[in-house]
Amino acid sequence: MTAAHGELMDRVYRTQRHIYDLTRKYYLLGRDGLIAELAPPRGGSVLEIGCGTGRNLVAVGKAWPEAQLFGVDISDAMLATARTSLGRAGIDAKLARGDACDFDPQALFGRATFDRVFISYTLSMIPDWKAALVHAARCVAPGRRLEIVDFGQQDRLPRVWRRTLFGWLAQFHVAPRAELAPMIAGLAREMGSAGHCRSLYRGYAIRGGIARG
Repeated sequence: MTAAHGELMDRVYRTQRHIYDLTRKYYLLGRDGLIAELAPPRGGSVLEIGCGTGRNLVAVGKAWPEAQLFGVDISDAMLATARTSLGRAGIDAKLARGDACDFDPQALFGRATFDRVFISYTLSMIPDWKAALVHAARCVAPGRRLEIVDFGQQDRLPRVWRRTLFGWLAQFHVAPRAELAPMIAGLAREMGSAGHCRSLYRGYAIRGGIARG
């Protein structure tokens, strides 16, 4: 899947990446709240899976300047933009190309686990998103956390809104995951860890995570 999906993402975002952050800031809601709540330990490691343009890593670097930052993405085009964005902001981060479902953090970054792992509006773009979520949890160090934000099911918003949004997102190969909340809860139980999940903005977004035991 790596090559095919990576090529697809490069095609979709080869030009979109230049205006991605400007346009997405109005509807990728909940990202900044997640970053504000990351609270990595002093000098701790933070990995973003699906780092895209680097927008979130720049925000993490500003909010938590002592953190060690890492990012992985399947799109070479997005990674090129991320490197430019981070360099312009003067923030150091190690970036690498990899498939969210099976990248090897030890090979890419020289470490197997991280103090904080987060996924922001990425699971809705990954075909095998369940495998990506399981893999992300494995990248969390014992006693540390995985945090997630993504599109919800718009359940407390007008039906016409849901149809319009979902139809528009489909043009970018984005599909909000109806099973995300139960998947987080089930994975937390399997790991013997504590999970959390809540709806944001009347179901527009879902915010969840796992604190690894």
